[in-house]
Amino acid sequence: MISVKLICVGKMKEKHYISAFDEYKKRLGAYCKFELVELPEQRLGENPSEKEITVALEKEAAEIEKQIPSGAAVCAMCIEGEMYSSTDLASRFQKWMSSGKSKICFVIGGSFGMSSKIKSGADLRLSMSRMTFPHHLARVMVGEQIYRAFTIIEGSKYHK
Repeated sequence: MISVKLICVGKMKEKHYISAFDEYKKRLGAYCKFELVELPEQRLGENPSEKEITVALEKEAAEIEKQIPSGAAVCAMCIEGEMYSSTDLASRFQKWMSSGKSKICFVIGGSFGMSSKIKSGADLRLSMSRMTFPHHLARVMVGEQIYRAFTIIEGSKYHK
């Protein structure tokens, strides 16, 4: 069974986001070994400098790298990434699986984004939109799209 790991910087506290994400996490159990990892976001002052932000992102990147499984296909969620349809994402999953990848890892950065080191090392930089979403909502949306990709591959009626 394929493993999917979602690495997120920041911890969800809002019950409505937790509940929505937990529903997709539960559904994913039928398709993959799913794991969520929440990493602490670096604390910054009210108006951090670019240098302070860069240092914080590099610290977060070091923790993210520790969590990425060896040999995993890595997808960095970032606004400047490519925009895929749900069927495109399912096709990408199939491509990774047919090339022998047994692990897929999605990464969602914190409120200041993600280190360029993580983005440049990813197999795919993916954007859900040019709009900015709260990171906790993005987590729910990524969970749903991972689930949708598996249902597309399966041929289920979930994706219409």
